[in-house]
Amino acid sequence: MTQRFVADDPFPRRQGAGSEPADKPVPRPVSEAWLERAALHYLERYSASTEMLRRTLARRVEKRARARGEEAADFAGLVEAVVARAVSAGLVDDARFARARLATLRRRGASARGAAAKLAAKGVGRDAVEAAMAAERAEGEADAATVEAEAARAYARRRRLGPFRPEAARAENRARDLAALARAGFPYDLARRTVDADPPA
Repeated sequence: MTQRFVADDPFPRRQGAGSEPADKPVPRPVSEAWLERAALHYLERYSASTEMLRRTLARRVEKRARARGEEAADFAGLVEAVVARAVSAGLVDDARFARARLATLRRRGASARGAAAKLAAKGVGRDAVEAAMAAERAEGEADAATVEAEAARAYARRRRLGPFRPEAARAENRARDLAALARAGFPYDLARRTVDADPPA
């Protein structure tokens, strides 16, 4: 069987149903230039942490290496080199990413514990998370307790809990609402104050 090389596109389109060619194309070898293009393509579309970029490139390498019958581990050094250059160029910055993502999470009502867990899942280190939370308090001129209370109220508003429920449904759903806030990472006392607060004017 004659092997054919496909265009060196880091994000090739899928073939439609029934449209697979008779000879399956063999992708070009993994190269530093290809990885750089893949990184730029990803970062043009998404805000990312260093670890998110690393994982994305590793998945791309895994897919291409598997199609070529190669070992993805052989290209780990290339992935690290491309990630390091992206960091050096300022294309990825964990501190910047943590501040931006934290602001988004807080607007959606994430607790400090919940936000920290979500950022950790994105590969952001503890120091960057703590620095982002300190910056959040400094910029808002509010202490940690006030920031957390605002987040709890935002969460209740988004989920229509407590004071954001119809008055007739509040009592019967109180325990459920308290549990929802607890699962989101808010301490019980704050959850109780949030659920029992007066409805918005």
